[in-house]
Amino acid sequence: MLAILGITAPIFILIAIGFFSCRSGLVSRDQTAGMGRFVISFALPALVMKALLERPLAEVVDWNYLLGYGLGSLLTFGLGFAFARKVRKDTASGSVLVGLGMSVSNSGFVGYPIVAIALGSPAAVALALGMMIENLLMIPLALTLAELGRQSASGLWPALRGTLANLVRHPILIAITLALLLAVFELRPPAVLMRVIDMLALASAPVALFVIGASLYGMKVSGLALDVGQMAIGKLIIHPLMILLCFTLIPVSDPVLASAGVLMAAAPMMSIYPILGARYGLEGRCAAALVAATILSFLSISLFIWAMT
Repeated sequence: MLAILGITAPIFILIAIGFFSCRSGLVSRDQTAGMGRFVISFALPALVMKALLERPLAEVVDWNYLLGYGLGSLLTFGLGFAFARKVRKDTASGSVLVGLGMSVSNSGFVGYPIVAIALGSPAAVALALGMMIENLLMIPLALTLAELGRQSASGLWPALRGTLANLVRHPILIAITLALLLAVFELRPPAVLMRVIDMLALASAPVALFVIGASLYGMKVSGLALDVGQMAIGKLIIHPLMILLCFTLIPVSDPVLASAGVLMAAAPMMSIYPILGARYGLEGRCAAALVAATILSFLSISLFIWAMT
């Protein structure tokens, strides 16, 4: 247990530092937002590029991992959507948001730092592969379905067009594409540029965790127990179990990489979840779920690390 706490405690201490820094007024919300943009636009893209360029492409792109992680995430999304729609009688868009919250992890801000401490170098590869699934499959699918739930069927093309327009400008996807092209042609950036990439990559974990903690300050959870409970259980328990099941059925060549994927799935939902929910009037519920899942993930992630070691 002390060994597990040695892995998880620093993560949540950094989150707590961010929370109390914002609460005390040491940093403002504008400053927090700026740090978040730095992580998304520079640090995480550098980390992904570093992961994809450090090894031969054949060692990085594991098709069984992509298939297993994608299938597990789709199954979790489907379960969340069906339960919210059929049992809870939620709206179509609300049910889609529930499924999205259960099936897309905060890979860069929480998942990567935890997996990096627990398992080392496979964390960056798992981050790159997981973000391919999240950004090319899960988020576009969910946003398109949510738009369809909000509009008539004639709204399909605008929904797809808006989603694709956002994707082609996403810094992490640009970094993945550029790194894959360099790897395919066996090219490598100059040493000076690689040093810059290394320095930016090192900043990703601590700054990301600080931003998560600062962002949690002021979010409310009260009055949404059933919605929050479903999403927290689905994200922290069902999603990693589904990934574990799919990796059992579709074995990954590197068992450490498979473990990294399960731990990535055990992270809470992505930090922009409340922002996505705001378009459908669900920002309060999404923010409450993010707060609860982030706090409870201290226990759930520790449990998964204990079970897998």
